[in-house]
Amino acid sequence: MSDSNISAFLGVERSVLGRRWRARLDAAGEAQALALTQTHGLDDFLARVIAGRGVTVADAASFLDPKLRDLMPDPSALRDMDAAVERLAHAIESGEQVAIFGDYDVDGACSSALLVDFWRAAGAPEPLLHIPDRIVEGYGPNVEAVRNLAARGAKLLVTTDCGTTSHEAISVARALGLDAIVLDHHQAPELLPDAIVVNPNRQDDLSGQGALCAAGVVFFALVGLARALRQRGWWTDARPAPDLLAAVDLVALATVADVAPLARLNRAFVARGLAVMRGRGRLGLAALMDAARMDGPLRAYHLGFMLGPRINAGGRIGDAGLGARLLTLSDSVEARRIAEALDRLNAERQALEKETLEIAVAEAERQFAKTNRMACLVVEGADWHPGVVGLIASRLKDRFNIPAFAIAFNKEIGTGSGRSLSGVDLGSAVRRAVDQGLALKGGGHAAAAGVTVARERVDDLRAFLNDALEESVEAARRDDALVVDAALTGRGVSLDLVRRLEQAGPFGQGNPEPLFALPQQRIAYASVVGSDHVRARLRSGDGAAIDAIAFRAANSPLGAALLRGQDRPLHVAARLSSSVYRGAERVETRIVDIAPVA
Repeated sequence: MSDSNISAFLGVERSVLGRRWRARLDAAGEAQALALTQTHGLDDFLARVIAGRGVTVADAASFLDPKLRDLMPDPSALRDMDAAVERLAHAIESGEQVAIFGDYDVDGACSSALLVDFWRAAGAPEPLLHIPDRIVEGYGPNVEAVRNLAARGAKLLVTTDCGTTSHEAISVARALGLDAIVLDHHQAPELLPDAIVVNPNRQDDLSGQGALCAAGVVFFALVGLARALRQRGWWTDARPAPDLLAAVDLVALATVADVAPLARLNRAFVARGLAVMRGRGRLGLAALMDAARMDGPLRAYHLGFMLGPRINAGGRIGDAGLGARLLTLSDSVEARRIAEALDRLNAERQALEKETLEIAVAEAERQFAKTNRMACLVVEGADWHPGVVGLIASRLKDRFNIPAFAIAFNKEIGTGSGRSLSGVDLGSAVRRAVDQGLALKGGGHAAAAGVTVARERVDDLRAFLNDALEESVEAARRDDALVVDAALTGRGVSLDLVRRLEQAGPFGQGNPEPLFALPQQRIAYASVVGSDHVRARLRSGDGAAIDAIAFRAANSPLGAALLRGQDRPLHVAARLSSSVYRGAERVETRIVDIAPVA
């Protein structure tokens, strides 16, 4: 049934953000929530939340307590995993020099760090680690880097979070006498490079693990490798096998930062990884938490919005290898130094992003003024920093509700990143553009993609993407409603509710954070705080006062409506979490949308 045939929640047909509100649960969902309450004794709100995520009475217990041992298949299920494990085990046993070539983002850093840690635990020679410079080298293995690694004695090249389409660089590696293993998760063409390619998204992989990030693929490989080495008698009392469950913190961080769906195995990875991370056993992550001034209960939010951006900052505008090095350190002083450097780079990145975004928004508005038919926004700049284009694309996508690309040009060649709407496959569209000669290279996931394009082909690429995505964008917009889990009174907003709902987490892509509608609120006051947030105090019909905030809303219709909405009855859509202020934990109410009471 389409959203248009479902009654609007609280009668909201069009909010200030132009969205229709609808209930997540239909009649069958309501019945499922009731069954969960009656069978398992669940809190009514928790039952509604998990029923809205497809949880049944039969699988409620496993959903509320996800365990890796129940959800992770044998690593051999991935195509060519056994061949990769055999080659990796041989490298360790024979003491070969291994080179690890990782991507410059969080997933690449975590994937590389997982391998480095395992190699150290196995007593093998220290691997050569190379994280490419985003601007100088670009994405993926390159010929010059491969030649350098070969000159330093490497006999095996392992690429992480990249390599699936790197035919030239891997051919050079093979010609130089290196074997190659690709541990990746990006969408793959039919023709693969001359390597052992382990990628659940290659076209002949039937494992069903396509939702894994690269660190998840690496973790599978290390589970298989640890088993193979055990069978060969490699582990001894003096050289014990590493505790791979202690390494799930990196898989969790990469999963959230790479916006992989938090369902089933990925959700178990993140739940377990958060528990590991709270123990602060990894010195680099503990130092980064301190540098980020994190407080309150550690959640997936912190991985995606506080730790992830700081690790990414090195790859975006600084030393691309900082993040991976930080994650493998055993020296607390050095860990603190690098963490503080990444924190400073992140602040610089934020300032650069803000400046570039203003220009990009102006260009986007100019394009929208010229046409009312647009399925993909493509903006470009000659002096933009390539390290922030992905962030700019994400902001444009959110602001204009349209797939968006931001491209930074260096003379006649531009490198860009795109972000998409749910249900719109950007990665496949970019690959088709490459096949048709409209882009020099590109690819990625459904939700995010990268592209390299010649200046004279930008208009052609823009036209192609608009045509290619038009149908799926229209479908996505037809289904674009704000999905509400339940209505909540003002007095119902409490820390106790937040803690009960945490049983349904971790929340993120694929397991959305619950959204509540607060009916009949009045704004006692509202003001801009920070650079572009709006803080408001709500007064509920039951007499409760709620302090709330709308992040990055000051220059949006939501912010404008909050700032001028005093004493007008409004329905408020908000998400609840907790934060710590002056040592005390309190509810944080984050406003997502509002609508005037009809």
